Amino acid sequence: MPHRLIAARELGILMGVLAHPERICLIEELQAGERDVATLQAALGVAQSKVSKHLSMLRAHRIVAERREGRHVIYRLAHPDLAAWVADGLTFVKAAQDASGAIAAAADASLAQWGHGPDG
Repeated sequence: MPHRLIAARELGILMGVLAHPERICLIEELQAGERDVATLQAALGVAQSKVSKHLSMLRAHRIVAERREGRHVIYRLAHPDLAAWVADGLTFVKAAQDASGAIAAAADASLAQWGHGPDG
């Protein structure tokens, strides 16, 4: 039984790291491929310092990996299958809401960006 608690604790830590909307958006951007900080900053519309802070946390938890290209740091998902797991979470969010509500519409828009149809 202790092994279940260890695994559950680690999954809880992962969920805690993912429990910020901007970090989820970063994963959404990175699911399409590698990106540099400037590209991620433009896509999220937040300050470069916030993007760097979130990437640092994601990197510390081995969710993203980086490589250098000259002076630029390029980020990618360390485990691309994480993106599908997060997209599955969006389908759950959509299913838990009124189908005509703003949250369901936002989930549909995000799922479309993730390459999923409006019905998941």
